[in-house]
Amino acid sequence: MNHPETLLSIAGYDPSSGAGITADLAVFAAHGYFGTSAISALTVQATTGVRSVHAVEPAVLTDTLRTLHEDLPPAGVKIGMLGSSAAVEVVVSYVSTLDCPVVLDTVLRSSSGKDLLEPEALELFRQKLLPCVSWVTPNIDELALLTGIEAGTQQQVAKAARTLGRRYGVGVIATGGHLDPPNDYVLAAGQTEGDWLAGEHIPTRATHGTGCAFSSAFLCGLVEGKPPLVAAASAKEYVRQGMLRATKRGNGKGPLNLLWPLGC
Repeated sequence: MNHPETLLSIAGYDPSSGAGITADLAVFAAHGYFGTSAISALTVQATTGVRSVHAVEPAVLTDTLRTLHEDLPPAGVKIGMLGSSAAVEVVVSYVSTLDCPVVLDTVLRSSSGKDLLEPEALELFRQKLLPCVSWVTPNIDELALLTGIEAGTQQQVAKAARTLGRRYGVGVIATGGHLDPPNDYVLAAGQTEGDWLAGEHIPTRATHGTGCAFSSAFLCGLVEGKPPLVAAASAKEYVRQGMLRATKRGNGKGPLNLLWPLGC
């Protein structure tokens, strides 16, 4: 099904196409949406990890968002890696004017340990960006960093998610890929109790970009009109199938098969 709406990804560029802009556009296409993109930073990386990060000039990012919005206004926005304080400021200025779902994947550090947001930008990220979005999708490490609350058990995850949601007025999906079992916690804005989505560990190296794919698929579900819990469950299944159907690529953590709904 081809939807008439356009979705926008604001994120970093991953030349290996496992995560970031290139992955988000594939996820949008797999769900029948046309995708546009504004690159916040360039990365040098492959399946073996991130080697370096290079910020895009703030004026270029600002002009890209303005130009796209004038011609192709989005029905939903996914925000991923931003990289710098300047990029955070630009994105805050843009999304604060929108009246559509905005899903923030809190990309703070790569799985190989490389910072993907300047440490000095973290407070700006917390205080200005988080209140501007509809949903955030941190993994448990990011959840702990954003709240200062340990998130190693399901009880701790639920407590930290409630704290994050209450503090910034956002919906929270804490992705539990590092938990045992790897369940996700879904808490809508204003709720005091959330729901757990059951997960399973999949023995595969195709794990690069799972967070990007999940948040983008979740946005697709929201724009389609699905209730948040249903959209989250659909996104989780989409990622699971992408991992199961992946072809081995590279010498590290390979990409998912993001186009499996199209028979690829």
